[in-house]
Amino acid sequence: MKPHMSYLQKHPNITRSRVSNFVNDNYQWKDVNIQAVLYDVKASGEPHVQLKVWSAPGQERPTFEHAVKQEFRPAKVGQMFGPSWPVQFLFDSSSEAMVWSAEGEPIMGLTGGNGGERHVDYALTACATANEPERMFYVEIACNGLFGNGDYHEHPQDRDIYYRLNSAELAAPNPDAWALYHDMEVIVDMAKELPQDSPRSWQALTAANDIVNIFEHADPTSINKARSVSDAFFAVTSNPASHQVYAIGNCHIDTAWLWPFAETRRKTARSWSTQLNLMDSFEEYRFTASQAQQFEWLKEDYPSLFKRIQDKAKTGQFVPIGGTWVEMDCNIPSGESLARQFLLGQRFYKQHFGQTCDVFWLPDTFGYSSQLPQIVRLAGAKYFFTQKLSWNNINKFPNTTFWWTGLDGSSVLTHMAPSETYSAQCRPGELINGVKKHKDVAYSNESLYLFGNGDGGGGPLRSMLERLRRMANVDGLPRVKQSHPREFYEHVEKTTRELVAWKGELYFELHRGTYTSQSNNKLWNRQSEFLLRDAELLCTVASFGSEDSEFEYPAEELTRLWKLVCLNQFHDVVPGSAINMVYRDSDKMYKDIISSANRIRKEALANVCRSVAGTDLTSSQGLTVVNTTGWMRSDIVAIPASTYANIFSNTSPVQIRASDSAVLVPVTNVAGFGLHSVSAETCSVRAPKHPVHVSKTDKDTYLLENRFVSVTFNASGHIISFYDKTEGRELVPKDAAANVFELYDDVPLYWDAWDIEIYSLEKYQTLKSAVVLIVEEGPLVASISVRVPISDGSVLTQTISLSEHSPRLDFDCSVDWHENRKCLKVSFTWDIYSDVATYETQFGVVQRPTHRNTTWDMAKFEVCGHKFADLSEFGYGVALLNDCKYGFSTLGNSMSMSLLRAPKAPDEHSDMGHHSFRYAVYPHTGTFSESNVVQEAYQFNVPLLELPITIPPQISSLHKRPFFSVSGARNVVLDTVKRAEDYKTSYIVRLYEAYGGHARALLTSRLPFSSVCKVNLLEEPMDGPGIERLNHSTALKVPFKPFEVVSLLFTL
Repeated sequence: MKPHMSYLQKHPNITRSRVSNFVNDNYQWKDVNIQAVLYDVKASGEPHVQLKVWSAPGQERPTFEHAVKQEFRPAKVGQMFGPSWPVQFLFDSSSEAMVWSAEGEPIMGLTGGNGGERHVDYALTACATANEPERMFYVEIACNGLFGNGDYHEHPQDRDIYYRLNSAELAAPNPDAWALYHDMEVIVDMAKELPQDSPRSWQALTAANDIVNIFEHADPTSINKARSVSDAFFAVTSNPASHQVYAIGNCHIDTAWLWPFAETRRKTARSWSTQLNLMDSFEEYRFTASQAQQFEWLKEDYPSLFKRIQDKAKTGQFVPIGGTWVEMDCNIPSGESLARQFLLGQRFYKQHFGQTCDVFWLPDTFGYSSQLPQIVRLAGAKYFFTQKLSWNNINKFPNTTFWWTGLDGSSVLTHMAPSETYSAQCRPGELINGVKKHKDVAYSNESLYLFGNGDGGGGPLRSMLERLRRMANVDGLPRVKQSHPREFYEHVEKTTRELVAWKGELYFELHRGTYTSQSNNKLWNRQSEFLLRDAELLCTVASFGSEDSEFEYPAEELTRLWKLVCLNQFHDVVPGSAINMVYRDSDKMYKDIISSANRIRKEALANVCRSVAGTDLTSSQGLTVVNTTGWMRSDIVAIPASTYANIFSNTSPVQIRASDSAVLVPVTNVAGFGLHSVSAETCSVRAPKHPVHVSKTDKDTYLLENRFVSVTFNASGHIISFYDKTEGRELVPKDAAANVFELYDDVPLYWDAWDIEIYSLEKYQTLKSAVVLIVEEGPLVASISVRVPISDGSVLTQTISLSEHSPRLDFDCSVDWHENRKCLKVSFTWDIYSDVATYETQFGVVQRPTHRNTTWDMAKFEVCGHKFADLSEFGYGVALLNDCKYGFSTLGNSMSMSLLRAPKAPDEHSDMGHHSFRYAVYPHTGTFSESNVVQEAYQFNVPLLELPITIPPQISSLHKRPFFSVSGARNVVLDTVKRAEDYKTSYIVRLYEAYGGHARALLTSRLPFSSVCKVNLLEEPMDGPGIERLNHSTALKVPFKPFEVVSLLFTL
């Protein structure tokens, strides 16, 4: 027996610790392990390194050209720089930074600190000589970390903190030592992560131990001797039948999260410039980046860097991907907003990179709408990547590679990285576990692997690429190749056996609070979507409505506004999970959007009315209303008393509104997409035949009643009876109530702004009002006011109204909200029973269980809906409408809607302050599919537009001729009208089937056209069932499949 033989088989854990210590820089042995020889020499301080600094004032982010003109003062290692978020120029710090050449070229990003993201080395030369000239360059220090400004759970992100200059030195790395270091990183990890009883694990442990035994830190020749051991280990290649990994670098930069939008503009430059430099050193390296908005920012701020990216994109190393403007939230945005994400994104990629994207790339968002497969296909893509469902906290999603089928039957090939991250570090353990977690390996023996530091940017490091080279083809690990993600998908399509399919939404079992957090932001998002809808419709009519129209379609401004809307739909902005600084910026953007869209809508509306009236409208004192929904409707409008007197002379008003003294006037049968002049001839100002009224009973209850329904409230404002007079049906069960406010404890496990946990439903209090008052007594509208104290610091006041012409009951709410981790909900219990409730989603609806039979059912205790949620049984149903809410729950026969939350991180001021919102109860006969709930929800969100003009009676017949009409298919909704992107003489009409059935709609356009064709969302012609134009008519027969979205291009 050899006296010094290894007994590692008897003590493998000791040996594993030994070899780990050999590469680790966190232990006391780094003066004798591999760390001791990574650099041959280091030099800091003068004369080797001269440092000077200029500090930008406040939170400015000056340009390079401005900064270098300022006066720089001497600086030294150990100096502190700040406060947070402004800019300094020097060499290195513990924050993010950008290296600039003296000529003003951005060279590469740096990330200080001691975390895994650390990257502080900038190569001055590949081969230094004894007579190197002096070199000057600039380092722009961001004074923020990769993830913002410290722990957002503990501190606000806009506080002032300072960053220390830890080092500024010259170093000469030892390439052989670094190579051995990377060898050992891989071998040691394989010894740890492979099955401990496997031969390859023992081989790795033996090789690592032999290397430690050979290495002598004082003997440089020992390095290459040790490398001969690692070379022999890596020479044993992988089995050709082993799992194939397609690796792609990325840095997933959140467009705003723990930093403001302005910092993201710099993050992209820092991160992407670093990757360009790595591409020069690693020709096999492939890196991908999504979000056209970030590319556009880079093009504006760093044009030379953008040009370098374009060049690398041509070689295939830099891969623009995704196809959307930002990596958006997929719960809150409307269907048209999702369409615009792709329209803006794909057009940018086509213009600047020569092609659109066929991979929809969305690794980090909080659930995926069931209409996405159709939208993705209509946007020119056919593949989908994510990994977020691996975060589910109740059920594990059962698939890795599968066909995802949407509402209409469209399918996209979908892959969820089995490594369950987009920020892999290129470690053997990640590859090994990725194979273990691949749920469809029986059908597809390959997977995608995303590596690089992400969320805050940074991206892959040189060390990651070194490890990846060593893992490319080594026994014990899956085979690894770097490639464009498209290569992976195409290979799956060509080689796999039949894959499984998943139908419907990809519900994310976490982050359910994002349906509700930052309530005002969601309100402005909804308002912006509908304002732009109206503006584009009216601008199109104004442009194309008459041959002599001089109206100029404001395409550039509308595109700018849509870009802002889409930007704010980023998956950490509209969901409510960003810092306060982001929402200060977002508020300004929404103010801009709403102001500009209102102005455009008003100008276009005036132009349309002027075109119809054929007269100057500037001095008119009349009133014309415009219906921008696609169906005939009746409503009550409020007009100033002076306008009323001008129109109706000495006729007394039927009702004057108490809140503002406006006169209420009923308008009836306003054509869809049509005009209606309010005049004595068209509007009755007599008391209605069936007035609405309100009364207080002897039992301290209140009754609102019209010819359709009677609704009884108790002294707390709860609905204790909702009686349908037409059907003879009571909707509220005995001893139950509706419109009940409930205040829940809302303390999640970790993600404050993101999460509502199921246990929060166990702890709540029912709120009762202190004051109920009669506000409006009819005969057109009757209302009561209910004041609900929430706490010592919060109060809710709502006005509950019933009109004479509809069974819909409206609730107008005003809340002063100052709570700490509470959630306010309103609940309704109905005498209706169904196993499913129906919720609006983008371009359609989704049905979800009203029970919790399984863990999959239970996980949907809080779900996303848009303008309505509906509970229907055979013959009858009730819909809950809203103007800005998205969080719903239905359990049994009880529906609830989440109104407000009060998280304290990452925005310590989230939702604090004043809120206004509306909701409504709409009873209907028939099941949901037989109802008009979709139309009613549109009307609740899209009021009749009013313009103070009078259309002459001689052309009043035009009121009955809408600009567009859809007939023969009440399940088809005309949602969008806009000018075509590339053709000034063409316009787009977008429709969708809303209820889930086939249809053959008759579409009529009053705008001129000579031809029409079906197009996709990118406005490119597409195949499909033909559009039939009726002879000698402007009417078209348009076929629809269930939930199909159809876009038509009309050309003059």
